[in-house]
Amino acid sequence: MTAVQRFDTRAWLLFGAMALLWGVPYLFISIAVETYSPAAVVAGRTLLGGLLLLPFALRQKALRPAFSKIGWVLAFGAIEMAGPFLLLGHAEQTLPSGLTGLLVATVPLFAALIAFGGGDRSMLSPARLIGLLVGFAGVFVIVAGPGLAVEGGGGLVAVGEVLLVAALYAIAPFVIATKLRDVPALGTITLALFAVGIFYTPIAVLTQGQVPSIESTLSLVALGVLCTAVAFIAFFALIARVGPVRAPLFTYVNPVVAIVLGTIILAEPLTPGLLVGFPLVILGCWLAATGGRLRAIKPEPAREEHKAEPASELPPVAPS
Repeated sequence: MTAVQRFDTRAWLLFGAMALLWGVPYLFISIAVETYSPAAVVAGRTLLGGLLLLPFALRQKALRPAFSKIGWVLAFGAIEMAGPFLLLGHAEQTLPSGLTGLLVATVPLFAALIAFGGGDRSMLSPARLIGLLVGFAGVFVIVAGPGLAVEGGGGLVAVGEVLLVAALYAIAPFVIATKLRDVPALGTITLALFAVGIFYTPIAVLTQGQVPSIESTLSLVALGVLCTAVAFIAFFALIARVGPVRAPLFTYVNPVVAIVLGTIILAEPLTPGLLVGFPLVILGCWLAATGGRLRAIKPEPAREEHKAEPASELPPVAPS
């Protein structure tokens, strides 16, 4: 395992892409489940994403290495896709998308706890710990502030479902970084998408009870193309760049993206909560990602590589 790299220009570009690609799904899922069952949404987006990636995986001969670790690929698919996609679809039949985004934004906290349990103490540095707390506070202000308060609570079961999603999303990068680090990302993603899609197809057939609307179908297509196929490629690249602990930090920005898109596209008002919470989210992400240090580019990259943070951010490899 190579040393975890710092946040550089490429990492921040990937970070921004993931904030957008996985900030939009809350809107798409909410529209899709209006006329599709949650299982149909999972089957549709995963099969479509897999079909889009299959030609590229075949061209790069990435499937054979993935088949060689089929057990861990299926485990990754269950943790990152099968469970979360269904739970989110079911929860968003009850919860507002903003509250869903807030709860999923707890992913970095779960990731830090997992890393801490594995012996890593870097996330307990004062700057990074403050960054996690400030970022979460910003998300809370955005979602719970004036104009966005949740009426009626939304149900404890649905809240628990989304918190479980956050925990699963925090675990998945560690599976990638420890068990699938030698497997081409494209092969892992494609194989996992097909496995999840095939598993959920019969469930989707049994649970789909109405004719889907055009709006729900377009949202489902967007979920498969942008928020699944494209997003997973960017996610693997981000994990490779900054490690499994800091990669999920973009989840702090996801609710912000959802609200900003609503303001621009749906003419939703800019609330005081958004104006106050947005800078808190950005500040929290930066502190948690960088420790508050501004690093200038050095003329000796080899020396910098030795100074990179150790791979101790990764948890110990669990016994097979």
